[in-house]
Amino acid sequence: MFREPLTRDPKQANSLVLAFLGDATYSHCVRYHLIAKGIAKPNDLHKETKRYVSAKAQATILHALMPQLTEEEQREVRRGRNAKSGSSAKNADIIDYRHATAFEALIGYLYLNGQDDRLAEIIQQAFAIVEGAESI
Repeated sequence: MFREPLTRDPKQANSLVLAFLGDATYSHCVRYHLIAKGIAKPNDLHKETKRYVSAKAQATILHALMPQLTEEEQREVRRGRNAKSGSSAKNADIIDYRHATAFEALIGYLYLNGQDDRLAEIIQQAFAIVEGAESI
């Protein structure tokens, strides 16, 4: 993926900035994944995308991933979960919303730090979690 050089250390990035980037990165990967699976109708793509990117889905993913995250990754998750956002959850309870933000912050952190292999591993696991869930 395109990556411009950063002007400062990504480890110093604000958690909500990481979540902002993580949201875009994860959404992009989900859409690509669904197109690669052969879903071709825009309405079907939109419907299926919601299963992966909803706050509830991301919270479920994060809970399943937590035991296998490194100390560093868990620290970023905690920072993302505890970040005070100016917005509120629209279609989710506040706990799921905070955990979704934490998941997005983790994705953004891995992306900004150039940990592409780890990022791909986490995203593939996220897809497997969503696809294995009865209903999210």
